[in-house]
Amino acid sequence: MLQVRTLLCYTHLMVRIVSECNEECPPEVNVIDSISGKWTVEIVFVLSQKSRRNGELKRIVSGISHKVLTQTLRRLERDGVVARKVYPVVPPQVEYSLTPLGISLVDLLSNLRIWGKDHYGEVEKARTKYDSRPKEKIDDSIASNKSPNVFDVNEAKSQML
Repeated sequence: MLQVRTLLCYTHLMVRIVSECNEECPPEVNVIDSISGKWTVEIVFVLSQKSRRNGELKRIVSGISHKVLTQTLRRLERDGVVARKVYPVVPPQVEYSLTPLGISLVDLLSNLRIWGKDHYGEVEKARTKYDSRPKEKIDDSIASNKSPNVFDVNEAKSQML
């Protein structure tokens, strides 16, 4: 059985949640979890063009907070996807670039990015349709703790009498 546990990791005084698989978890699930972050696709795409400093990444990847950008870059660095180069100047200058492992992800994540753009309308329609379903049917089946496939022995007995 696939089991995933969640740990809190304290990294540079910031707390982040890390999913770790147990011994029964396939290794590819662990790797996919690592690269499936909301901002990973955009960051890898931007870094595929050239090395960037943190401020440049923040400006180009619109909507990402400084904290999330830092956490994502640290996770990608830990996984060997991104390299971090610190220049010995005052104030410190840090530059991020893709490693060979990161470069191997570019085509895959670019296709995922293209798929997201191409199918955004369809996904939004499906979400709207799903969200507009009558709530009573969903809530009633949960509240009564019955589903169409559950056989209630007491109800069957009362119907027989």
